[in-house]
Amino acid sequence: MKKLCKSLEDRYDVLYTHYPFYGRKCKLGEIDIVGIKGKHIHVYEVKCSPRIVKARKQLSRIKRLLKHNQVKTFFYCGASNRIMEVMV
Repeated sequence: MKKLCKSLEDRYDVLYTHYPFYGRKCKLGEIDIVGIKGKHIHVYEVKCSPRIVKARKQLSRIKRLLKHNQVKTFFYCGASNRIMEVMV
């Protein structure tokens, strides 16, 4: 994940890692990487193996909870060192 953060840090105004996501009463989850540039938010789910199904499910939940129309979701596979945009 450090390698990915290094490659992304120049693209965004702010870059968060392990960003906790809270509801009214408890922690709902954690976003691996969040990049913010202006009004655009990019969310990255990081997996060591190509488990896109699990990542898509997590990204879908995050996007629904954020309720922001400028959110793009991405999946990063550490084994292949690839970033893929995930449409959820």
